[in-house]
Amino acid sequence: MKELKLPNARSVSLEYPIVMGILNVTPDSFSDGGKFSSDSKAIEQAKRLLMEGAGVLDIGGESTRPGAPEVSLEEELRRVIPVVKAVKHDIDCIISVDTSKAEVMRQAIEAGADIINDVRALQEPGALDVLAAYPDVPVCLMHMQGQPRTMQNNPSYQALFADINDFFETRISACKQAGISRERLILDPGFGFGKTLSHNIELLGGLKHFQHFDLPILTGLSRKSMFGQLLNRDTNERLAGSLAGALICAQQGANIIRVHDVAETSDVLSVWLASVNGVNE
Repeated sequence: MKELKLPNARSVSLEYPIVMGILNVTPDSFSDGGKFSSDSKAIEQAKRLLMEGAGVLDIGGESTRPGAPEVSLEEELRRVIPVVKAVKHDIDCIISVDTSKAEVMRQAIEAGADIINDVRALQEPGALDVLAAYPDVPVCLMHMQGQPRTMQNNPSYQALFADINDFFETRISACKQAGISRERLILDPGFGFGKTLSHNIELLGGLKHFQHFDLPILTGLSRKSMFGQLLNRDTNERLAGSLAGALICAQQGANIIRVHDVAETSDVLSVWLASVNGVNE
């Protein structure tokens, strides 16, 4: 598992953790809602994230914060597809699209998306069929207990790691049956999605337990409420906590780290890697 194969015979190295820069085109995302909803602003932000060290851009058109309202298919397509096309036309980069809707997946791939990032792990109608029809496109399967609107209403587990492992096994099997090859899969344990603060901290400390799947691991902790609860910080004051989380994830074997603060995260990972591998002077 040294690289992730992409469409058009391309690939991205996973020898060291890569940073996935978040590019939300939603009006209501918890951290940056409404900032990059136009094509020109999205392209400008995409260029900035790549310059700061992002290896992948993750474009999303539906907020999945707790309590977020659902977005219609038509509205999500209106938000996402023009931005994917515009970014792909202007910039040579790897694009991930954060969606759970089969038709958004299909149109995003046709528009040039390289990766699908699904918080519902291809459980929505038609999602498995769409990914099966595009055999070169990787997909991230995230664990979530419940749905975004209700996921934080008293989440509970018999055994946190065993339950998430069972979920991954089930979804990997469903993908296999649908004709989606195992080497295309990425796993995300879903920090903050149907998990209490205690669950999130336990997950952070034991992320290595998912390495037995021998699949890339994606983590997303950036600016999340777990840091607000733990540190008593507002959303715009959670950089230090987010950087600590990113470093711990990297040390625990995460391959893709999804963040808002790309430059700062890239710096932290560069210092850590230099301490591990040394530097050429």
